[in-house]
Amino acid sequence: MQIQDLPYADPGVPDARSGPRFLWWLFRNQLGGQLKSLAWGLLHFASVAALPFCVGVAVQAVVDRSGTRLALAGGLLALVCVTNAVGDTFLHRTAITNWITAAARVQQLLARKAAQLGSALTRRVAAGEVVAVSTGDVEKIGWFVEALSRFTAALVTIVLVCVGLLVYQPALGVVVAVGLPVLALAVLPLLPRATRRADTQREKAGRATELASDTVAGLRVLRGIGGEELFLDRYRSASQEVRHAAVRSARMWSLISAIQVLLPGLLLIAVVWHGVQLARQGRITVGELVTVYSSVMVLTYPLRHFEEIAMAYSFSRPSAKRAAGVLSLERATDTAGSRAAEAPAGDLYDPDTGLLATPGRLTAVVCGDPDAAGRLAERLGGHPSQEGTSVLLGGVPLDELPLDSARTAVLVQDKDPVLLSGSLRELLDVPASGAVEPREALAAAQCDDVLAALVQGSLDAADPMDARITERGRSLSGGQRQRLALARSLITDPEVLVLDEPTSAVDSHTEARIAEGVRELRAGRTTVVFTSSPLLLDRSDRVVFLHDGEVAAVGAHRELVRTEPRYRAVVTRETEDEAALNGEADLTDVLAELEEIEEKA
Repeated sequence: MQIQDLPYADPGVPDARSGPRFLWWLFRNQLGGQLKSLAWGLLHFASVAALPFCVGVAVQAVVDRSGTRLALAGGLLALVCVTNAVGDTFLHRTAITNWITAAARVQQLLARKAAQLGSALTRRVAAGEVVAVSTGDVEKIGWFVEALSRFTAALVTIVLVCVGLLVYQPALGVVVAVGLPVLALAVLPLLPRATRRADTQREKAGRATELASDTVAGLRVLRGIGGEELFLDRYRSASQEVRHAAVRSARMWSLISAIQVLLPGLLLIAVVWHGVQLARQGRITVGELVTVYSSVMVLTYPLRHFEEIAMAYSFSRPSAKRAAGVLSLERATDTAGSRAAEAPAGDLYDPDTGLLATPGRLTAVVCGDPDAAGRLAERLGGHPSQEGTSVLLGGVPLDELPLDSARTAVLVQDKDPVLLSGSLRELLDVPASGAVEPREALAAAQCDDVLAALVQGSLDAADPMDARITERGRSLSGGQRQRLALARSLITDPEVLVLDEPTSAVDSHTEARIAEGVRELRAGRTTVVFTSSPLLLDRSDRVVFLHDGEVAAVGAHRELVRTEPRYRAVVTRETEDEAALNGEADLTDVLAELEEIEEKA
């Protein structure tokens, strides 16, 4: 896999049982790239390790006054420099390719999992944690996967050099062969503490990210109640905790780096001292001493990769654990489905509650518990996050269809829809039947003032469709965001459209016009609206009232207001005491007020 071939057609099925297993799975799926990196790494490190031999031959040639051997040493040195440059260049190229492709694979896996889980993801994992996993953690995971092949090449080179020195000059080679493993293993006792400090820093950084995300999301509300300074103080405190944790982690890693510098220096001193004694005794030549000395000095370069792989694993292990935790999450139902893909049509029926939405009609659902209404709305879309009896569309269980087929047949708009950043044209560029034009959907959702606000806020956009929408539509009011989301849902024109409180943030006059617009645009299509708004309920073909998780009454809105006290209590927000006190006299006032609102609308 090359960078230009990204994204992957299929990123695969990850082994998410643990962080190390996930890292090993990533490594195995990049085996070709890892072998290329290992080959170029061996060429590079072997060339670096061969430089001392060339220098030793040249020095000994000068001592022996041999021009032939000096020329040979010069030729070997030039060849080694060329192979070193070629190896280093392609090692860097393959290493960066492995890093980016590994990170891209993890990002694709996370994006696919987020699409599969939908709203269930943020109910199981904090939003800040998801952001941290898909950004910083992805980079750390890619770093370790890439560094593994370079470390292997460095390790093989060190072993070969030690063996070569033992053969070339046993008296000094044995000192190097004993000293190098000590250097490589000296920092192992410090690694658990360094890892714990890195984990602490990552946890505190994740909490700070989550706090920042929540603060930004609720900034408009915080300003309204004067609480922004309170939350900013909390973030400052969390940020300082991250800084202190980072400093403590950096101290440990600086100690490990210092040891990696100190011990090779001590080994070099020991080799020089022992080598000088041997040279004075005539047991080795000056060229051999220079060769061994240069080899030890050069080996400090591949030795640094031991520190890097330890640091990379320490940082990537918790990151891989968190990524595996997200990737191991599953929906309550199999998203692949046990049936072949099809597009069912007909009655939408929920066996758990007894809710029935007839084809081609606007059905309103009133439920006194907003959370229960949200769970039911999710279940109507098929493949809910919680186990339960499958909803039937035309007699076909939606949970048995592939997720794509279920989503094509039934679209559920959550009560808190999200607008992605970009132009309005990009926002409305969604899978659709083509039967509903964007202008028709925008008109039905009463978005005229929203379009005007977008044009006014975008200096270089004369066409509202080219106007930019900021992240999550933060520059718009809650009602404006709600209406744009409704227009986006209307454009898709699904067989069944489920809307959860689509007008909770708009005024009554706009709400009445939206009710008429949705009714006209969705004529002949099945629409289910979860609401307690009298204006929407009065314009529905059929109203279903749920009480204690079951259908308690079905009928027209005005009929239910007269005949069902529990329904009236939910719609009019009156308490039981008020209902007993006011009695039937209130019904006339309620209906009169409703008619007055309709006339003004």
